[in-house]
Amino acid sequence: MTSLAPAVTVVRTSTANLASVLTGLERIGCRVHTTAEPREVAAADRLVLPGVGAFAAAHRAIAAHGLADSLRDRIERGRPTLGICLGMQLMASGSEEAPGVPGLGVIGGMVEGYESGEEGWRVPQMGWNLVTPHEDCRIIPRGHAYFANSYRLATVPDGWHPVWCEYAGRFLAGVERGPVVGCQFHPELSGDYGRALLTRWLEA
Repeated sequence: MTSLAPAVTVVRTSTANLASVLTGLERIGCRVHTTAEPREVAAADRLVLPGVGAFAAAHRAIAAHGLADSLRDRIERGRPTLGICLGMQLMASGSEEAPGVPGLGVIGGMVEGYESGEEGWRVPQMGWNLVTPHEDCRIIPRGHAYFANSYRLATVPDGWHPVWCEYAGRFLAGVERGPVVGCQFHPELSGDYGRALLTRWLEA
């Protein structure tokens, strides 16, 4: 008798590249469901908050569907949740990209922009970079992951284990707090490294 494939719910924010996220999860054997319903977000066994594009547009989509309270509550209660790229940034207090637009506030601190052009750094960061987790991290491994970002968190939020990366200075490639994980990079586009991370998260 085979065990049932793990079920993962993916939030539809209208600013996410859902195809790559869904494909990445399906490749490791997940049963994937997408939703923009607050009750389903709250009840999901495992939830992914993806995102690409603009912080303000993603905030508007979350507000339009009334998802903020459900997302905030499950993260604060430690329910398995994975924020990817802009999804991780939305977990912060806000972003320099959209002054005055609030994030979910479950990760303390503001998302900051890179200084374009300094010492030859190109913005956005596009490509592979080394990810180095804190010794207490259990889900994000050390290795090379794929990034596509113009903004990032640079300071460690209280109560979270940091995952570091270097690009135009040190910044947070990710954060962990139990089964709640934020990744500034794209695990679904990061080959074997990303599959290993997603598998660890599913098993957390």
